[in-house]
This record gives sequence, structure tokens and C-alpha cells, in this order.
Amino acid sequence: MADLINNSLRMLAETPWLLEPSVLDAMTRRAIVGAAAIEAAPIAARPMARQGSVAVLPLYGVLRQRGPTLTDRLFEGGGTSTDAFAAAFRRMMEDSTVSALVIDIDSPGGSVFGTPELADEILKARGTKPIIAVANSLAASAAYWIASATDEIVATPSSMVGSIGVYTVHMDFSKMDERVGVKFTYVSAGKYKVEGNEDEPLGEEARAAIQEQIDEYYSSFVSAVAKGRGVPVSTVRSGYGEGRILTAKQALKLGMIDRIGTLDATLARFGASMDGAVRIEEPLEPDIQAEDEAEIEASEDDAPPEGKGDSLDIRRRRLELAR
Repeated sequence: MADLINNSLRMLAETPWLLEPSVLDAMTRRAIVGAAAIEAAPIAARPMARQGSVAVLPLYGVLRQRGPTLTDRLFEGGGTSTDAFAAAFRRMMEDSTVSALVIDIDSPGGSVFGTPELADEILKARGTKPIIAVANSLAASAAYWIASATDEIVATPSSMVGSIGVYTVHMDFSKMDERVGVKFTYVSAGKYKVEGNEDEPLGEEARAAIQEQIDEYYSSFVSAVAKGRGVPVSTVRSGYGEGRILTAKQALKLGMIDRIGTLDATLARFGASMDGAVRIEEPLEPDIQAEDEAEIEASEDDAPPEGKGDSLDIRRRRLELAR
């Protein structure tokens, strides 16, 4: 389990995020607290719903390319795999009995990885059958990127959308290492292999390299939204909130969404309703129970011998000193 938590921390620090910053902060705190809190957090795979000829695909929680795994338990409510979602989307688009597809979105965003590919697939499918995104009640960052690829974006009256931006986090534990009384020595090959590691301050050269990557992802994000919404790139860069998350009314005024309405009202436009919606047998997500059990078993097998210090103990001591 120690390796699991350490890997979670490393994933959080090294991933470029299309995510609300407050959510990443909460995930990081949960990772440092320890395995017990993560194991206790439930993950529920949400199946697709269907009423008549309208299919409803849920896009909930933190978005990651693959999963969900125990790492997704860092976020209360779990998450959605963009790969699994893409497969479900493909099936619904190929199903001749489905006349329209509604994406029910409640997500703060997620990882860069997998997001452009999913959005591009949705964009290319436009014109085949109506594809509607409903922010119900949050479509932020990566989730908005995906929504922008649909034919129409609807936001519920109380919802929030936007947060167009990319970021990553460098955690500098060097001062805390000194207080704990431990020193890490990295032995590596390759000039930049260990640059930006968490046990020393972030150097200017490493920072510039990271910034270059973030700028590249941001440029792709902005360009994709502009293409999906049919507006100039400059409009997205300077007129779509500039990284802020906006209310439905603000978003409508700026042209980020097409209308304000509820999920039920959207379905009603296509002669459908969520009342008594049929649950499709095949779940949107893969079987996560087996994955969880396997990951727990593997992490226990890899645990260090009793009495031997490990980096998780150091991370916990760091947290205690930081309080």
C-alpha cells in the first residue's frame, strides 16, 4: 500500500492537469493522509441510461485516460475513464436505434492524457446524429474541452463551466527533508532525467521546460475549443474566462454555451425523459472491483519488511511537520 500512495503522489505531481486547482489540492491531501482513507472511499461505476431512441452517457468525476483505479479514490465520487467513455460513445453512434446522444456532465476536469483524443472523436462524429452536452452541474477544464466538441452545449441554471487552462505542480520537499533529517541522492544517466525532482528546489531551466509543455497543451486546448465553438482562437484566449470558471449566465453571454436548461428539458426536446430510464446492462466503466483487489494485493506483497523505513513514512512525517 505504501507504494500505491507514493505512486499516487508522484502521479499527482507529474501529470499536466486540465482540472480545477482546488480538486487537485484535495486529492493531494488525501494521498498524503494515507491508504486507509483512500480504501474507504467508494467508487461507483455509473451505467449508461437510455429512454426511447435517446442515449445518455454520464461524464462524471475526475477524468483520466484509463481507470478507474484506487488512485481515483483520491477524489470523492470517483472518476471516468476517457478510453471507456470513447468506447461507449462509439457504440451509441454506431447503434442505428439511437437517434440522439446526450452527454450528462458533472466533472471538474482531469488529466490532459486522453482528453484531446476523446474530444476529437466527438468532433468528427458531428453531423451523424445530434450530440448534446449538458453541464449538470459542472463542466470544467477537460470536461469543457470535451463538451466544446459537441453540436450544442446546454448548462443547467445553477451550473458552472469553463476553467480553460492547464497547469501542473512541483512539490519541493527539500526544506522538510532537512527537518526530518533525511537526504536523497539521485544517481542517474541522461542530462535531464531527474530534473524537477521533489527533493530539491525547481531550477529555472527545469521550470522553463515544464512551462513550454504547459503552453503547448494550452495552445491545443484553446485551438480545439475555438474549432468546436466556431470562433477565433483569440476569442477563447481572451474572452472565455481566461482560466476562470463561470456561471451559466456568464457563459451564455460570452458564447461558451448555447442555452440554459435542464437535463430533463433537453431530453424532452427529443421526446424522451429520464423518468423510468432503461439501464443498459453493459456498464460504462470496466469491472473495478477486481482491479481494486488486485492492486491492494500487489501493493501488500511489495510492502517493505517490518521495521524498515520507507518513503511513505517520510512523507507522513513531512506532513506532521508541516501542520
